[in-house]
Amino acid sequence: MATLREIRRRISGVKSIQKITKAMKMVAAARLRRAQEGILSARPYAREMKRLIAHLVAELDPLLHPLLQTRDVKNVLLVVVTADRGLCGAFNTNVIKTAANHIRQQNPELQTVRVVTIGRKGSDYFGKRDYQIHSRHVGIFQTLDFGKARGIMADLMSGYLKGEFDRVEVIYNEFKNVLQQRIVIEQLLPIPPEELKVEDTRKARSHVDYIYEPSIKEIIDALLPKHLNFQIWRILLESNAAALGAQMSAMDNATENAKELITDLTLSYNKARQASITKELLEIVAGAEALKEAG
Repeated sequence: MATLREIRRRISGVKSIQKITKAMKMVAAARLRRAQEGILSARPYAREMKRLIAHLVAELDPLLHPLLQTRDVKNVLLVVVTADRGLCGAFNTNVIKTAANHIRQQNPELQTVRVVTIGRKGSDYFGKRDYQIHSRHVGIFQTLDFGKARGIMADLMSGYLKGEFDRVEVIYNEFKNVLQQRIVIEQLLPIPPEELKVEDTRKARSHVDYIYEPSIKEIIDALLPKHLNFQIWRILLESNAAALGAQMSAMDNATENAKELITDLTLSYNKARQASITKELLEIVAGAEALKEAG
């Protein structure tokens, strides 16, 4: 049975951990509010950009633009988005497992499947194993900005246009709410036709005849890279918010578990203390009886 000193030490240690987890939960909650605001402010721009490009693509043969052309897939690039830190439950583990399974399930006729890691956890996992790493991006969630997303997308587009890979996919956690994240596998390149479909596009074309200046192709050449830049930016925002939500939930659970453990340890301490007092009383009574008999 543990001594009173050991139980007191354990209670003190658990209380210290509880303070840390509670503070981390509050920090994650504050950062999550800002992350949610970023997602909400980005959605209107994404919606209007998608509708505009869909209208333009409807006027043009998609096969005429390299970012829209489907290819005979031989080389695939997989972008895996994880967090830079742990303490967020199964957030990173689920993404990594899904990515590893997705790679194993690829068509065996593919020549290569290369990996781009965004986040330290994914970089550490795939970097220590037998995977072909195309590039690594670590620490971008500490100061997340659009310039970093644009740099990542520029590298992906450059490799795709050069023919280094025929399809670019991304795996990330989509933010649903604080308690729920959904793992998503999306195709970035070539841009899927269904992504640029808007319900009212055909109706709009039948009522409005636009005159484009410069040409439709020139406008699409300018807008598609912007669209892709914003897609990777949206993905980073989603993953960041999902990671903060997972961390907030994990730290809340840890705080509650610490509270329950402190209650159990306090009960054990009181029982041990009562047993110690009872033992001392019995020893005093026994000593008194011995003195009476001796007298």
